[in-house]
Amino acid sequence: MSAPEFRAIVVDRTEDESGKRTQSAALTTVTDDILMDGDVTVAVEFSSINYKDGLALMGRPGVARVWPLIAGIDLVGTVESSNDPRWSAGDRVILNGSGIGESHHGGLAERARISGASLVRLPEALSPVRAAAIGTAGFTAMLAVLALERGGVLPGSGDVLVTGAAGGVGSVAIALLAARGYRVVASTGRGDELGDYLRGLGAAEILDRNTLGEPGKPLQTQRWAGAVDSVGSHTLANVLAQTHQGGVVASCGLAQGADLPTTVMPFILRAVTLAGINSVEAPLALREEAWGRLATDLDLGLLDGLTEVIALDESFAAAERILAGRIHGRTVVDVTR
Repeated sequence: MSAPEFRAIVVDRTEDESGKRTQSAALTTVTDDILMDGDVTVAVEFSSINYKDGLALMGRPGVARVWPLIAGIDLVGTVESSNDPRWSAGDRVILNGSGIGESHHGGLAERARISGASLVRLPEALSPVRAAAIGTAGFTAMLAVLALERGGVLPGSGDVLVTGAAGGVGSVAIALLAARGYRVVASTGRGDELGDYLRGLGAAEILDRNTLGEPGKPLQTQRWAGAVDSVGSHTLANVLAQTHQGGVVASCGLAQGADLPTTVMPFILRAVTLAGINSVEAPLALREEAWGRLATDLDLGLLDGLTEVIALDESFAAAERILAGRIHGRTVVDVTR
């Protein structure tokens, strides 16, 4: 009997005679023979387009680490078969990170074979499409909110800044923080275009990202009780320089750059904490805590309002838009379409 066929977006890399390497991605039909080792097989229903997916689908280096590779750092689906005692056929599951879409085949396909160790059960309060809309971006935002809370940043502590506010992480972070009673300031380069959108999520104030994007003094006027930063570089350095005594900044992205041109002064003179957020390697207990909070804390009506659902073959156009900064909110991929 031949192996079942299914559709998948596959990233591959070629090398010419001169040694030049070229990466590309295409929607193609494959069989189970392509799947990697794993103890759980999932019929995937939904994935999403994140910045990492945009890089992979547009042939940019730095995300895919093995070739050929099925793209997609998120998946939501139903267990078909399992050798992991935690999971049985029919279970609805979520997987974010854990190497999928980077070193292990990911969710932009109709089937996946993965390790059950990092799977999280789909909360009853969430539909599969809403779980995909939350995805890695929303999961990362929740991890950042948890880091602020654990660092003692509470709703009455003062303003909390969210940079990259119109992106997936930023959008969900604003919604989560505002729902908890924080006063949120949203930093974006598209305030004129998206100000109403960000205020609708709960932002109390819009800040032009250019005010943070250039080199600044190592210590500046204290403005933020905490921050969620997905930008890095000079933006993160300025955020740290403006954070209150004892404040917490959660760092989860590098849209401006991976460098951090700052000094130790915010850390030793103001006791600022820089909390790194790694959604890829988050342990299972933290994954379950974050998804449990997302199911109860996030306004699902707001989530629906910031979500676009596309078909699998529309992923490439969405990838191009996300790299160009023309997407706001969340883009869900219905892999069955």
